[in-house]
Amino acid sequence: MENYSIIILILAIVIGLSAFADKVKLPYPILLVIVGVAIGFIPTMTEIQINPEIIFLIFLPPLLYDASFNISPKDFKTNINTISTLAISLVFLTTLGIAVVAHFTIPGMSWPLAFVLGSILSATDAVAAISITKGLKISHKTITILEGESLINDASALVAYRFAVAAVMGSAFIIWKATLEFILLLGGGFLVGFVMAKILSFILTRVHKNVNVTISFMLLMPFVTYLVAENLQVSGVIAVVILGLAIARFSKKIFPESLKNQSRNLWDIIIFLLNGLIFILIGLNFRYILKDIDDHMILPYIGYAVIITIVALLIRMARIFLQKINLQKAFQNTKRKRKVSEHALLDFNNSIILSWSGMRGIVSLAIAIGIPKVLEDRTPFPERTVIIFISVAVVLLTLIGQGLTLPWIVKKLSIEKEEQSKI
Repeated sequence: MENYSIIILILAIVIGLSAFADKVKLPYPILLVIVGVAIGFIPTMTEIQINPEIIFLIFLPPLLYDASFNISPKDFKTNINTISTLAISLVFLTTLGIAVVAHFTIPGMSWPLAFVLGSILSATDAVAAISITKGLKISHKTITILEGESLINDASALVAYRFAVAAVMGSAFIIWKATLEFILLLGGGFLVGFVMAKILSFILTRVHKNVNVTISFMLLMPFVTYLVAENLQVSGVIAVVILGLAIARFSKKIFPESLKNQSRNLWDIIIFLLNGLIFILIGLNFRYILKDIDDHMILPYIGYAVIITIVALLIRMARIFLQKINLQKAFQNTKRKRKVSEHALLDFNNSIILSWSGMRGIVSLAIAIGIPKVLEDRTPFPERTVIIFISVAVVLLTLIGQGLTLPWIVKKLSIEKEEQSKI
């Protein structure tokens, strides 16, 4: 992002549009994406170059830290079965499903390239879902699962993407090596997050009476933790999540209520601006990705994006309803040593809302744009432009399509639940 004056202008637009969205009762992420697309097509509009590494560094640490800091550890533990299912197994299942569809429907899409596309679109963006459902009557359990999923699924998607790109580059895929690397990435991230949380706790114990210094350390540490983990080649995502969870528990013991409120207010503003910037950047970049596609292929590629969007939604829906059944069976199984809590069970409404909340966002966009431009032999990365275009199209389709209909679905389910309770 080279032109800083444009970024300032965009932030001003974000604030104005968010206020307007409240007036017209439209989810502000949807409005920002639509306006971003429109602004991108203004002839005099300068292209904003997105550096994927900068996107991951600027956006991921604060968003992950905020979500993990505010999530209830008790609720997270209660729903860990469903969260891990969505954040790990569903990510790899979606990668496989999209890869199969892409390979057999998109011309020139080899198996390795199809898996690259599948991995890019495998992780959902709960930031979008939670922003869109804010103010709606959604159960605390559903919000906890969505937030918990978003804390882990990026790590799973990045692992899948790394192996898919390596396959395109010519490396053989070996299942045991992939599994071992996944475990090391997560385990290493957990260790880094734990150590950094201990360091931050040690510092905060000695400076917590100085409000400015305390809040500054808490703002800085997610970025430091992410960079340390990534430089050690472990998961920065998991490291920041562990940091947030640990500091949340620590802060309850030592921080006065006034400090918590000041810190929370500052984080709310930062997260609000980052979220707005994310959604408008997604819209802005559509024009510049569109220009690299042959005119006669635009509609077919959009058609492929629609098919992939539907397939991803169906896979998510099937896996969530299967999880609902499995939890119910485990709860009823009296022979199990570790009984499933009744609070962990999913009902029909939970399952539908969780299924429909599987929107893609900034992580998919950043991963797509970060695809290498050339292979090791300096030849162009095959179908790179096509993969990026379809990825961005799917992101826009899920944000606008599912995003516009999600509030209606939530409202409809709430009305039906009220009517059933009266019977």
